[in-house]
Amino acid sequence: MSSVFAFIRLLPMSDVDKDIEILTLRHQLAVLQRQIDRPRVTPADRALLAALLHRLPRARLRQLHLIVFPATILRRHRDLMRRRHADVSRRKRPGRPPTRRSIQALVLRLARENGGWGYRRIHGELAVPGIKVAPSTLWEILRTHGIQPAPERDRQTWAAFLRGQAHAILA
Repeated sequence: MSSVFAFIRLLPMSDVDKDIEILTLRHQLAVLQRQIDRPRVTPADRALLAALLHRLPRARLRQLHLIVFPATILRRHRDLMRRRHADVSRRKRPGRPPTRRSIQALVLRLARENGGWGYRRIHGELAVPGIKVAPSTLWEILRTHGIQPAPERDRQTWAAFLRGQAHAILA
């Protein structure tokens, strides 16, 4: 008698829905046979269930006797799609993007033309027109191009500094 009712229940279903339900039930059976107490669903099991059941309407999902809630199946499918989209749209080169060449050229020009300026002074001068670059980035730019971040600071003595200030005051 129960088989007759089960057969009558299957009549209005499409072949695709029947195939999906059969594959899902077979997979659930395989999962349950591997378990002793509570079914432990592996990530591969979750992916397969989500892939099989995402095409079924919610009303049909509620009628199935699944080892997980239908909302869980749908959430896992959304997570799969979100991860797939994140992998596709991720940058090809990891890390921070390089500094623009025009800014690098400006930093190098300022460092070469003003030998007494260190990287902090160059940072301050770049901030005046609104160019935002971290001091550590300036340090790296100067170091990679073979320029000391404070090139001639150690060559000027205190006496030379005072002489320069005196000449500026007199001028």
